[in-house]
Amino acid sequence: MTYLVRPVRAEEWREVRDLRLDALRDPAARLAFLDTYEAAVTRSDAYWRERTEGAAEGSATGRQVVAVAPDGRWIGSATALLERRGQEVLFGEVPEVDQTHLVGVYLRPEARGAGAAEELLRAAVDWSWSLREPVVRRVRLYVHERNARAAALYRKAAFAPSGRSLLVEGDPGGVEHEYEMWRPGVRVGAEEGSPGR
Repeated sequence: MTYLVRPVRAEEWREVRDLRLDALRDPAARLAFLDTYEAAVTRSDAYWRERTEGAAEGSATGRQVVAVAPDGRWIGSATALLERRGQEVLFGEVPEVDQTHLVGVYLRPEARGAGAAEELLRAAVDWSWSLREPVVRRVRLYVHERNARAAALYRKAAFAPSGRSLLVEGDPGGVEHEYEMWRPGVRVGAEEGSPGR
């Protein structure tokens, strides 16, 4: 099946909410998301509007992309959030380069294995590389050590472990591993503006 992958629009907050709630009901949600269905379902319409606007088409701080089936049903999404060099981030270390952080990667079970997840990741990465101010040098994401299916997807999409990891709050002994992709032509660990590798 062919899916249309495109940015979400600000007025699509209900669709964003419904897909997120479905994602949080997925059996792998406890490994994939730092949120719960029980918490998300109580959030106001204003919350979902603001969340959608912050990553909708035209936003300079994030981009949520969605995969849409021929019948119009949303079957998955991924979001890239801009993180500026030297500024605090919600998860992980203060970045040494301008980067994006991929979050909320989800694909409905019936759509898995057909390439839609790779298309979502590609669209989020392409948006990251398209930014001109700032110029994004790195795209990163985190994957739970017990989420082997997601780790395999990210490796297939050319992400590699960075060597950084974090303990998962509320999951004793649980570890999230950071995966990264560097902008083509940029050396890993290179100074800002250095020539490529």
